[in-house]
Amino acid sequence: MIVTLIVAAEIGFWVVLGGGLAVRYLLRRPRLGGALLLCVPLIDVLLLTATAIDLRRGADPSAAHGLAALYLGFTVAYGHYVVRWADGHAAHRFGGAPRPAKPPRHGMARARHEWRLWTMTLVGVLIGLAVLQGMIWAIDDGDRTDPLRTWQGTALRALGIHALIALSYTLWPKKAPAPERDPGRAVEHG
Repeated sequence: MIVTLIVAAEIGFWVVLGGGLAVRYLLRRPRLGGALLLCVPLIDVLLLTATAIDLRRGADPSAAHGLAALYLGFTVAYGHYVVRWADGHAAHRFGGAPRPAKPPRHGMARARHEWRLWTMTLVGVLIGLAVLQGMIWAIDDGDRTDPLRTWQGTALRALGIHALIALSYTLWPKKAPAPERDPGRAVEHG
């Protein structure tokens, strides 16, 4: 049941996001579209509520409950970023706005971008860990909460892997490609 709710929450996220953008740009109702976009976090609240009700009714904590907690954390942490990204592209495509800037691809600017993403991952992990720990305390049965503790470890490993990725961009920044030579300006040797 919880896995189905997670899938429904993910689908709901994109439907509400798309609906809000459609109302904002296609129907030219920016305030109503903005109000719809503000409803995106309600999907997370519904998922968290359903998860808590399921556990309160005596369901054994499972990997699905742990996944729901991490899903909540990551949608809270990355939600604004994704909404802003989608809004920028919709504004360009349907509202006449300039094309949104792409993330930097090279050098320390890329490293800073990766660390900003890692910071969002950190926030998502902290929220997920807090929700998982709240579930563990609420259940208060060490043997039954093992699947939730496993997800805590998974979240910390994901955070560590993301830190290594960001660190790699810092230690070995990708260099910008050399500008291509203009063949028309080539000097003949002869």
